[in-house]
Amino acid sequence: MTRHGYLLWIAVLYLAASITLACGTNAQRQIVSLSVSPSTAQGPQVQFNATGTYTASPVTVTPLQATWVVVNDTGSRTTEVSINTNGLAQCNSGASGVYTVGAWVVLLGPPKAVCSVLTAFGNPCGDSVIGFAQLTCP
Repeated sequence: MTRHGYLLWIAVLYLAASITLACGTNAQRQIVSLSVSPSTAQGPQVQFNATGTYTASPVTVTPLQATWVVVNDTGSRTTEVSINTNGLAQCNSGASGVYTVGAWVVLLGPPKAVCSVLTAFGNPCGDSVIGFAQLTCP
């Protein structure tokens, strides 16, 4: 092998190794859990926050942009309590008792099977992470 052929071969090996190592060490950051705070609260108006815990830095993110929903004691969506996209819950006229506040985010990463299970919380199944809290309305 000539000297130029040898140097070209070394350059190709170096480039291949660099690409392989770069791909192998650049694991995608994934959310692994979600919590909602406060975990219990009393209305009539409460600001809930979602905190996500991830596999890589920054490990925690607060506030986390999430999908919010409120359900009643039978697990059905309710209009007795409203919640906005930022987690601000409001006990509406006639609301009384304990309600469950849920926040969820869809997992990112490699393609996953589409989950067809729709629940009161949207789609918190195998491809989502969800957290809960309780709101008591007077």
